[in-house]
Amino acid sequence: MAISDIPEYAHLTDADVEALGAEFDAIRRDIEADRGERDAKYIRNTIRFQRTLELSGRALLFGARNRKLWALGAGALGVSKIVENMELGHNVMHGQWDWMNDPEVHSTSWEWDNTGPSAHWKHTHNYIHHKYTNVLGMDDDVGYGLIRVTRDQRWKPFNLGNIPFNTLLMLFFQYGVAVQHLELGRVAAGKHPNPEAFKKDLKDVGIKVGRQISKDYVVYPALAGGANRSWNAWGRAMTATFAGNTIRNIWTNAVIFCGHFPDGAEKFTKRDMENETQAQWYLRQMLGSANFNAGKTMAFMSGNLCYQIEHHLFPDLPSNRLAEISVRVQALCEKYDLPYTTGPFLVQYGKSWRTIAKLSLPNKYLKATADDAPETASERRFKSDPEQRLVAAIDPATGRRSGLRSAIKNLRRKRSPVTRLRRAQADGVRAA
Repeated sequence: MAISDIPEYAHLTDADVEALGAEFDAIRRDIEADRGERDAKYIRNTIRFQRTLELSGRALLFGARNRKLWALGAGALGVSKIVENMELGHNVMHGQWDWMNDPEVHSTSWEWDNTGPSAHWKHTHNYIHHKYTNVLGMDDDVGYGLIRVTRDQRWKPFNLGNIPFNTLLMLFFQYGVAVQHLELGRVAAGKHPNPEAFKKDLKDVGIKVGRQISKDYVVYPALAGGANRSWNAWGRAMTATFAGNTIRNIWTNAVIFCGHFPDGAEKFTKRDMENETQAQWYLRQMLGSANFNAGKTMAFMSGNLCYQIEHHLFPDLPSNRLAEISVRVQALCEKYDLPYTTGPFLVQYGKSWRTIAKLSLPNKYLKATADDAPETASERRFKSDPEQRLVAAIDPATGRRSGLRSAIKNLRRKRSPVTRLRRAQADGVRAA
């Protein structure tokens, strides 16, 4: 099953956890004290860049009957929507720029270029997901109620559709965002606690979806068609806009999945939430998130969510600061011998798809256990005795800690083909 005792899994004492939390608090204070003009300049430049790119994409679609202009327009529009949704919408609505007191760049006023109403998203994402990150039965982002991503989720025949379901989610991700807040599964089961609230939320989603469809597939394509006096130009502009939206959907899905479903992004139980301190919350965020390696351009295009660990630790600190925060977080991981889960983008995304494919099958067809699998783990993976209490070993000579990261390495070493071969050879020598 999922981790049920996070400090023990991390090989930390309660005092260790609180000390770690104090160090994270210090990082927050330092960044908050240092926010200023360079951060404000960054977000304003990003807004100008995104709006210029969107206008350029829309303008190019006036010539969408030409294949090259169609492709350029679709690409520019897709990139502009990525930047608007990820580096602007996502981060602004987290309150990362509220300290500027600019009504244009504020979490209470920003409405993003997406079919999901911002008010709905702020509840399902900012509150539910970030507070209860990867807690089974509380965080809807654990599979989005559609995909089985951990062995702790009971297998159902429905899960055989894991791969096609995720493919559809990837292609139409903005619509997945739009309906997530509606909790359609509970509605279908007759378990929604407030039918009147559901009707209002459904109306809000309908209005936002209608506005987006009108803007993207009626108004702007009609302008292109009118300028060219051609129905064909209207249709070409419409298909290019659809391509731009699809580019955004696929990229957004990939970035989000890389941050939450590769190996090492752990899952937790409701028991972990009992009397959780701020320090324990920090630890859960760090263990439940994953990064991917990125340069400056890719970081920008991901809304800096290549630093998903840092974002989950400090969701309301400016995204342009996450790179420098990551240096300090990695130093703490080294100090407390904790894993810092990261890797190449394609590797992390590939692991997510591998997990989705594996868990479409019942557990009886899977080799590893729910306590010790690449995508699912618990503290029991390290125990030979259920009564054993996991703690870090401290080298008295160097003061170096041997904790969770070392324990994971030791497990991998024991299971490697080379180690197994050496063991077999050693057993053969002893038998002889």
